[in-house]
Amino acid sequence: MYSTRMNLLHYPNALNFSLSHIPKPQNLLPSRINISSSPSPIRLRSYFLHAPPLYPIKCSSVNSSDSLQPDLPQPQTTKQNSVPILEILKQSNTLLPHVVIASTLLALIFPPSFTWFTSRYYAPALGFLMFAVGVNSREKDFLDAFHRPAEIVTGYFGQFVVKPLLGYLFCIISVTVFGLPTAIGAGIALVSCVSGAQLSNYATFLTDPQMAPLSIVMTSLSTASAVFITPLLSLLLIGKRLPVDVKGMVFSITQIVVAPIVAGLILNRFFPRICNAIRPFLPPLSVFVTALCVGAPLAINVESVKSPFGLSILLLVVAFHLSAFIAGYILSGFIFRDSPDVKPLQRTISYETGMQSSLLALALANRFFPDPVVAVPPAISTVIMSLMGFSLVLIWAKRKE
Repeated sequence: MYSTRMNLLHYPNALNFSLSHIPKPQNLLPSRINISSSPSPIRLRSYFLHAPPLYPIKCSSVNSSDSLQPDLPQPQTTKQNSVPILEILKQSNTLLPHVVIASTLLALIFPPSFTWFTSRYYAPALGFLMFAVGVNSREKDFLDAFHRPAEIVTGYFGQFVVKPLLGYLFCIISVTVFGLPTAIGAGIALVSCVSGAQLSNYATFLTDPQMAPLSIVMTSLSTASAVFITPLLSLLLIGKRLPVDVKGMVFSITQIVVAPIVAGLILNRFFPRICNAIRPFLPPLSVFVTALCVGAPLAINVESVKSPFGLSILLLVVAFHLSAFIAGYILSGFIFRDSPDVKPLQRTISYETGMQSSLLALALANRFFPDPVVAVPPAISTVIMSLMGFSLVLIWAKRKE
C-alpha cells in the first residue's frame, strides 16, 4: 500500500502518471510548462507555487484500477432533516388525542391540577378555539355555508331527532337492563336534549378545514334554537319542564361563537401580517386549552364518576356517544351519497351528532333537578364525547393521508 500523501520532490514520475489521468480544462496550465518532461524538483516546486489551483488528488491502493482519481468538488447542500420550530408548532394538533388522554388520567389521579379551571373560564376558552377557526377562515366560507341548506337541515335533524331518540333508548336500557335509578336515565336523556358542542367545530376544523364554517353554522343554529327545543324535548322524554334562559343563551352564543370568529375574520382580512405572525402559535395553545376543557369537568366531578354506578354509567355514555357518531355518519352518507364531498360531509355531521354541549346539560341538571345523581351522566359525557371526538380526529386524519 502506498501512503496517501506522496512526496512530489522524490517521485516526479508518479506526478506525471497522476496528471495524465486528470482531465485538462482549457487554459488551465501555462503553455510554457511541459508536463511530459521530467521537471527538476526546484522547477516543479516553483510551478506549484504560482500555478492555478488543480483538482485535489486522491491516492488509493495500488491494487485498485482507479489508483489516482481526482475528487471533484461537491455542490454545497443544506440540511433537509432539520425541522423549523414553526413547523413543529403547526403540527401540534396531531398530539391532541394523546394530550386529551393524558389530561383525563391526570384529572383522575390528581384532581387539584384541574379544579382551578372552573366554569367561569369555559366561555373564554371556547371563544379562543373559535378565534383560531376564524383566523384560518374567510368570510366567503361562511356565506357559502348558508348556500347548503340540505346539509344544514341534515345536521339539525341528527342533532335534535336522531340523538334524542338514542338518548331515550339508552335511558330505558339504563333502568330496565342495568337496573339503575331513574335519575340516571333522566341524566342520559338530558344529555341528548341539548344543542351541539363548540368542540365539534374545532374537531371538524382539524379534520376537514373547508367544512369548519358549515359546522359552525350548524352548531350556532342548534344552539340558538335550543332555548325552545331543549325544554320541549326534556318535557317529552323526561316529563319535566326546564325553563331555559333565552337571554343568557343568546349572550352565550355571541360571546363564545360570533364575536371570536368575527374577530378572527377581521384580523385575517385587514391585518394579514399580524395574522401570519400569530397563526403558528395557535395550534399548541388550542391543544392546551382543549386539554383544560376536558380535564376540568372530570376533576370537578370525580366523586360522581367514582360513585357505585360510575362504571355502568360510563359504559352507557360510551355506547350512547358511539351510536350517535355512527348514526350521523351513516345518515349523511346515505343522503349525500352522490355528492363529490360526501366523506368530509359524513365526518362533519358525525361530529355534530356525536358531540353536544354536555356542560349545558350539567348546568341544567344541577339547577333544576333536586337529585344530584342526575348530574353524573352529563359530567361523564363531557369527558367521553371529547375523548371520542378527538380520537376520531386522529383516526380520520391518518386515513386521509
